[in-house]
Amino acid sequence: MARLLYSLLFYCLTPLILLKLWMRGRQSPEYRRRWGERFGFVPSYSGGGGERPIWIHAVSFGETMAIIPLVEKLLAERPEIPVFITSMTPTGSARVQHHFGDRVGHAYCPYDLPCALSRFHRRIQPRSCVIVETELWPNLIHSCAKREIPVLVTNARLSARSAAGYQRFNWLTRPMLQEITGIAAQNRDDGERFIALGLAADRLQVTGSIKFDIDAPAEVTEEAGKLRAAWGAERPVIIAASTHDDEESQLLSVYRDLRSRYHNLLLILVPRHPERFSTIYDQSVKSGFRTCRRSVSPLPAADCEVYLGDTMGELMTLYSAADIAFVGGSLIERGGHNPLEPAVLGKPVIMGPHVYNFHQIVATLEQELALQVVAGPEVLQQTIAELLDHPDQARAMGTRGRNCITANRGALDQQLTLVKQMAGLQ
Repeated sequence: MARLLYSLLFYCLTPLILLKLWMRGRQSPEYRRRWGERFGFVPSYSGGGGERPIWIHAVSFGETMAIIPLVEKLLAERPEIPVFITSMTPTGSARVQHHFGDRVGHAYCPYDLPCALSRFHRRIQPRSCVIVETELWPNLIHSCAKREIPVLVTNARLSARSAAGYQRFNWLTRPMLQEITGIAAQNRDDGERFIALGLAADRLQVTGSIKFDIDAPAEVTEEAGKLRAAWGAERPVIIAASTHDDEESQLLSVYRDLRSRYHNLLLILVPRHPERFSTIYDQSVKSGFRTCRRSVSPLPAADCEVYLGDTMGELMTLYSAADIAFVGGSLIERGGHNPLEPAVLGKPVIMGPHVYNFHQIVATLEQELALQVVAGPEVLQQTIAELLDHPDQARAMGTRGRNCITANRGALDQQLTLVKQMAGLQ
């Protein structure tokens, strides 16, 4: 009965959801395309060999980046088994298509409507479903359970804040968790929250985070070297990456104050969402900074003051070109983004106070003195100044971060084993 009421409400809200997509399409036209996929109208897919595919749902760009190493190993070990990846956002979709091409099937995930999911299942016929991190939808999980399709939530995380939200709808959450086949949690605390919400204890495994199984691509160092040569190899550079609305204004203010002391300081600014690139460019120019766009100036002039990272898939290159990294979504209440990407490149990492999306990873890096959480813009400015004044301290901080990642590797192989078990491959 609970799920029926939920479904009726979802059907009623669908016109508003579509209206929101249309409105977002004013800045990002991709939101106005491929709507049929969101209702299960996807091409049949078996990868050409007749085998039923493993369905992997990675909601957005971050989850897609996290799952790439696992999918690559799966394709290498079992090339005869097709993989079908779904996303919810254009950035996630673009990353899947750019990285994998036609090596995997891909579509937007159908909305959590019984008719859309039924249509999707008929056309894809997955052998198993792998959900990346925590994208839990009652009808999606139920539709798999009634078709005896095992569901694994991999690299799962559940902050105290998110758990409280699920608890408010426990009449819907508990039956949903009872239909999940297994959860591979990033840490024990997250796992215990799943159990408290209704997951059977014997369906939980704590594997750690596959995000620690990250490597620094060799090619980014060469491209970063070209950037540093263009703007001046000895020039100090800070990067503010994956930033959100209301963060850029704070960061540009911090940068202005820092430049009064460090006159040749360069800021690389990388907004999280591509539809905001032009807005942030205008904001930077209006703030009085000579601003260059990566899409226009792949090698910026030496007098560039703010370098806007307005391309996709190049964040690691931009991190590599910087001396100090600030990871966004953390000065405002968005929960922060992945600090391991700059850390694996040996960069000292700073984040704001809102880091609940990566609380365990942040705590691990903090414990190793590889990351510093600051309370707000004033402390951020002081921390950057301290690291600029003491480059040996900054380098040591970066080295500790890289060593911390090496020490915490191993979750990838554990989770790959679970994925293959759920798919009946071993």
